[in-house]
Amino acid sequence: MPPPRGTIGYGQAVALYVGAVLGAGVLVLPGQTASMAGPASLVAWLFMGLLGLPLAMTFAALATRYPDAGGIATYATRAFGPTAGGLAGWFYFVAGSIGQTVVPLTGGYYVATALGTDQSSAYLIAAVILALAVAANLVGMRLSGRVQLALAGGVALLLLAATVTALPHVTADAFTSFAPHGVSGIAQAAVVLFFAFAGWEAVAHLAGEFRDVRRDMTRATVTTVVVVLVLYAGISFAVVGTATYGNAALDRIAVGEVLGTGLGFSATVAAAVLATVISLGTTNAFIASVSRLGYALGRDGWLPSPLGRRGANGVPVAGVLTVGGIGAAGLLVGFAGDWGTEDIVGIPASLVLVTYLVGMAAGVRLLTGKTRVHAMTALVLTIVIAPFAAAYILVPVLVAVVALLYRWTRTRTRAGTPMAGDR
Repeated sequence: MPPPRGTIGYGQAVALYVGAVLGAGVLVLPGQTASMAGPASLVAWLFMGLLGLPLAMTFAALATRYPDAGGIATYATRAFGPTAGGLAGWFYFVAGSIGQTVVPLTGGYYVATALGTDQSSAYLIAAVILALAVAANLVGMRLSGRVQLALAGGVALLLLAATVTALPHVTADAFTSFAPHGVSGIAQAAVVLFFAFAGWEAVAHLAGEFRDVRRDMTRATVTTVVVVLVLYAGISFAVVGTATYGNAALDRIAVGEVLGTGLGFSATVAAAVLATVISLGTTNAFIASVSRLGYALGRDGWLPSPLGRRGANGVPVAGVLTVGGIGAAGLLVGFAGDWGTEDIVGIPASLVLVTYLVGMAAGVRLLTGKTRVHAMTALVLTIVIAPFAAAYILVPVLVAVVALLYRWTRTRTRAGTPMAGDR
């Protein structure tokens, strides 16, 4: 069944982008990166902001030119062939699926704190958030742009309020010993922040469902870039300036603490509501995106064929359930092993980094003019930060080996039957 068309306009696109990019990272990463790099973590945020603009514009240009559910897999296939496309698809599919452990769990931390329960209850709360997002995706992709924009606007106003009201509590002492862990601390923080900015590529998988992708994709991208950079920079400055970081438990709820300090009353409940809305919106957006990628990979022979089918309402049901199932499995493993978001986030972050390398290289090859300059700029900046992700190098290697083994096995069992990715 062909994908539904004409369901996403400019407002819905902005809402999806904001939900995908302004996600759980804004809740947990300001504290986490400040602990990693000290006040110099602001440099890492600025670097990622610099990187985010060309990345965003490159993915927007590629999505406009090749509006297919495969997204990054489609671009890599056109640029470098089906094997490169399949591997790129696997990298992002695994990253996006494991991300649905990290995002709901971040919301779970905030809700558990507001309820005054042990942090272990965050896993159950995260499971509820994940289940709601899966259910919403199974219903269909016809989202109300007005409601989505209202939610995104509410989140933006609350974060701006946290930033502004925290200013009187910012002290110069908070910026002494600016870079206690040196350049390596800044670079390592920047690697982790790839996950915070992992969202520009998400909407690309939904480009085929835009009403007018050529008109709305770039406009929505530019709008979201401005919104996200302002909010990320503001809230990270507030966390550093008020010294609201320093240990794993505090890092996880740093934004909630900033809200409480800035507004002058207990803001844990407000922070929990904010975290729930953000986590639910981000999880919903990424399940929609990654399930479409799963559909394309199943269609092209890189994942089991049931994932390459859509239901009567155009939803890739098997893809939605698979992504949700991987996220749920991650929650179970995290609970059993007592792993928090800080223990898991490096895995999807490293895969997103490799995905960006492939995507930007594809952009350099496929695009022309200004958009090609964007792709080249983003590729160079991504290459600069890549060596600092060496600790996770085995993650993309393992994913690539599994993907190639699956493809080889499927090709042998279906010998003589051509697959879409080979035609």
